[in-house]
Amino acid sequence: MTNTFEASSRRLPVIAATGLTKTYTFHKQQAGLAGALRSLVRRTYETRLAVDEITFTIDRGEVVGLLGPNGAGKTTTLKLLSGLLYVTSGELEVLGFTPSDRKHDYLRRIALVMGQKTMLWWDVPAMETLLLHKDMYGLGAKEFDRNVAELAELLEVQDLLNVQVRKVSLGERMKLELMAALVHGPEILFLDEPTIGLDVVAKARVRTFLAEVNKLRGTTILVTSHDMDDIEALCSRVMIIDDGRLQYDGGLDELVHAARPRKLVRATYASEVDGSRLAAGEGVTGVDTDGLTITLEVDRERAGDVLGQLTRIGPLVDLDVADADIEEIMRDLFLRRGTLGDA
Repeated sequence: MTNTFEASSRRLPVIAATGLTKTYTFHKQQAGLAGALRSLVRRTYETRLAVDEITFTIDRGEVVGLLGPNGAGKTTTLKLLSGLLYVTSGELEVLGFTPSDRKHDYLRRIALVMGQKTMLWWDVPAMETLLLHKDMYGLGAKEFDRNVAELAELLEVQDLLNVQVRKVSLGERMKLELMAALVHGPEILFLDEPTIGLDVVAKARVRTFLAEVNKLRGTTILVTSHDMDDIEALCSRVMIIDDGRLQYDGGLDELVHAARPRKLVRATYASEVDGSRLAAGEGVTGVDTDGLTITLEVDRERAGDVLGQLTRIGPLVDLDVADADIEEIMRDLFLRRGTLGDA
């Protein structure tokens, strides 16, 4: 982990999915004893489409956010990529391997962390799990000791390695989970809700750590999260899945611009000003003034002109210009199901 990742090596695809599809077929049984008895004679099966012909590539060193409402297919996609599930149809290649083959050489180069599941043993210290991973992945003593020391320093868990896992806090446990996932130096890290249930401080530390791992190791990261602060802090690119389909794949900034092509502006003055000169008109909406403060929304293309007008109205004390809240944008997009492709 001592060598800084070179940006020039980033543009190498490590994940390629074409027409990736996953269906589940399950027995549908009515409730009650009568339903159970009927199912012995005549079973009803139902097939559910979890991932529907999605196509994408991810380059080496990218940090990509995988977003979508509950049941959209995010976790299923991660399980397909990590080899926990077989692909129903389509083509999937990760680091040159077919994930579902579960070859040791492939598993040695990836890691999967699920925020609601643990790989640590509850009644023994985290170091026991790390030592197990050392043998499982065939790490040499020097490589293991170096990785443990560097990860423990980054995560600030040096004093927790020999403490029973059940005695540490949720935030501390998640940091130890990340350490266990990364001790063998994987090239790709799949994260499913890594900050779920954590407090604000613990979330910030996890995000900082992941950004450092990406910067220092060049680790490719694919993360799902319902916490948009995770996505804003880590990802420049997002993929949105809804009803199993890939509805958007592109930059986070571009998504914000397309979904909410306006700036939110709030100007505060030292003395009372006349805001009527900025009455709602072409490209300007929601003008509100209380004498000392003017609040409005403006089209991005007109933002420069409007800001110039605001500076001439009176003596400015404060001027705040912001994009629409990401959380609000995503909520609106999920409510408008089926329209994401037009965003």
